[in-house]
Amino acid sequence: MKGSQFLKGIFGFIRSTLAGNRGAIAVKVCVAGLAVVCVAVLAARAQSGTYAIAQNTRAQNAIAQNGIAQNPRVQSTVMSPYQGEQDGVNVGGKWVEFRSEEKMTGHRIFRFELQSDNYLSVSPDYKPRVELVCTNRKYTYADFNPGIPLGPPNRPGFWGQPQIEVMVRVDDMHHYHGWNWIRGRFLSMDKGTARELIGAHIFKVQIPGRRGPEIAEFSPAGLDLARVHADCDLKPKKPSKD
Repeated sequence: MKGSQFLKGIFGFIRSTLAGNRGAIAVKVCVAGLAVVCVAVLAARAQSGTYAIAQNTRAQNAIAQNGIAQNPRVQSTVMSPYQGEQDGVNVGGKWVEFRSEEKMTGHRIFRFELQSDNYLSVSPDYKPRVELVCTNRKYTYADFNPGIPLGPPNRPGFWGQPQIEVMVRVDDMHHYHGWNWIRGRFLSMDKGTARELIGAHIFKVQIPGRRGPEIAEFSPAGLDLARVHADCDLKPKKPSKD
């Protein structure tokens, strides 16, 4: 018997009971039975709706997973902090590439950025980062941005330019470099270290800080080296003590 016919039968029974001048107890019993039936019907519908939603959610998840599996080259984008620069795309591991064009010359600029795994002590909101910049598919320079104000230079360069001596670890090798001090905010890296970085699994930079040595830790593994070679004409180099 369908639910609607069943309910009609119960209502008819109640009317006949009242017409026959039955006792109040019988009426109460009928009303209670009707309430039980209504609750059962509502519960069944709710369960059916929940099951349908669950099935739909599983189907959507399956579609999303299949879509990702079928499109492994889909790249996530990262908003650029600079006006006139395209949003960045992931190019392997934790690396992001940004592209722009110099307005007056039309030169194409390729900027590869790698953020550190940690924050330095006096900058809990901004991670240190390394940037490799290339112009017209040729390597131009690499900068280390610690995300904190740099102290004063502690050594002169070959031409007398201000530098800070840093200790660098690349995988299982470590060495010291004098990196040019740029406006108290950046350190200009040497090309050899930049080449070691793009092929490394471990990269750490130690700089002098106000509270003692500060170490920025990076995970450079996974970079698309073919992309770097195409946009910067740059190849990785095995780390050495030289």
